[in-house]
Amino acid sequence: MDTSDDRGHSRRAFLSASAVTAVAVPLFADPASAHAAGASAPVPGPGQPLTPQRPDKELRELLRQVDTRRIKATVERLVAFGTRHTLSSQTDPARGIGAAVEWVNAQLSEYAAASGGRMTVVKQSFVQPVSPRIPQPTTITNVIATLRGDASPERVYVVTGHLDSRVTDVMNATADAPGADDDGSGVAVVLELARLFATRRTHGTVVFGVVSAEEQGLYGSAHMAAQLKAAGADVQAMFSNDIVGASRAWDGTRPDPYTVRLFVEGVPTSETPAEASVRQSVGGENDGPSRQLGRFVKDVSDGEHTGMNVRVIWRRDRFLRGSDHLSFLQQGYPAARFTEPRENYNHEHQDVRVENGVQFGDLLEFVDFAYMARVAKVNASALWSLAQGPGTPKNAQILATTLTNDTTLTWTRGTDAGLAGYEVVWRETTEPDWTHRIDVGDVTRATVDLVKDNVQFGVRAVDRDGHRSPVAFPRPGS
Repeated sequence: MDTSDDRGHSRRAFLSASAVTAVAVPLFADPASAHAAGASAPVPGPGQPLTPQRPDKELRELLRQVDTRRIKATVERLVAFGTRHTLSSQTDPARGIGAAVEWVNAQLSEYAAASGGRMTVVKQSFVQPVSPRIPQPTTITNVIATLRGDASPERVYVVTGHLDSRVTDVMNATADAPGADDDGSGVAVVLELARLFATRRTHGTVVFGVVSAEEQGLYGSAHMAAQLKAAGADVQAMFSNDIVGASRAWDGTRPDPYTVRLFVEGVPTSETPAEASVRQSVGGENDGPSRQLGRFVKDVSDGEHTGMNVRVIWRRDRFLRGSDHLSFLQQGYPAARFTEPRENYNHEHQDVRVENGVQFGDLLEFVDFAYMARVAKVNASALWSLAQGPGTPKNAQILATTLTNDTTLTWTRGTDAGLAGYEVVWRETTEPDWTHRIDVGDVTRATVDLVKDNVQFGVRAVDRDGHRSPVAFPRPGS
């Protein structure tokens, strides 16, 4: 019997039958007959409502160990270098970008020493040719710590903050440029994450990058992303933490000290003309990989365990601005940018000075270390949930070679240890987030009795511990 709801959706769904690649179960089938058909249980309704993924015991313990005092000490030390401008001294042992690089390298190396050999640290140096903000060939150095995963090391998750700082004149390499918030805050978050993750085992590989030359043109992150792409790295998520240290607005108020913004693009930066043609035909402007990453972060990092509201913003970045996630988007990787809720532009890209009684400059006094610690918890929750869960399904397709009133999806089975199966998720095209899920089991093909023209579908993996992957948005296939 077909019982449709008031929006025209069929109240039954079924899965195409075959041994491991598919099963067949009417939605309201009797459990006994479902068992006889080779399935474990009938698939419920048009999908159960989605519920937030909850932090596991290990994650809760990790979050408890986020240390506000260490974060504060890191920012204080970075500010003490005077300036970290990309064109500042690389040889002075106390002042400039060179001294800052050496200190960060020493910190990450210390954390790696406690990892039992699983974390390695490298200084990734290259010479940037003359370019608009680089007046002469300049050596640029990123410091990168890689925590190799135990079960699925080929899956890579990246988090960065940028080391360099600046004042009003982007070419001024000698004036004091404290960079407490932009981006001492992001570097402090990355170092704290590296410290906490170093002594823990993850399934996927997590990369902690402190990149340089962001203010001069994203050169450090561009090199890092290009190197990962050239190596064939399967980067399934990247987060840039840039200006994540202040909870006060320009007028001194604290409008929302428990919110962090997460910027995620819709249409992929790397979209090809052929992909654009398909998207323009069937939709998906709100379903690029970075949008799915944003939904995942909101799901796993929002709430009382982090003390934060993740405000997902459907833009690649703020007006007139950009950060290191853009370098990863250009390489086709899902990427997003964390930043504070309401910036004070008197404290960004400014000479340190007092003008008409107003203090300008990116100074220590304007950052909120407790807020920064909560941002670290948001990042930790997202990275842990990604690295411990199964990978995002590959090759997800929605079959579209014939006209049908049902929907068949296919995907490639992952190789993750502990993989239990998959869920088909769906939502109304006007809904911002996934609303329903259908457990389809350990299969690679599912047919659902909902019209593909009317809703948006996705596929996500589930492991035996209940961890879920980000959603893969299917493309038309045959």
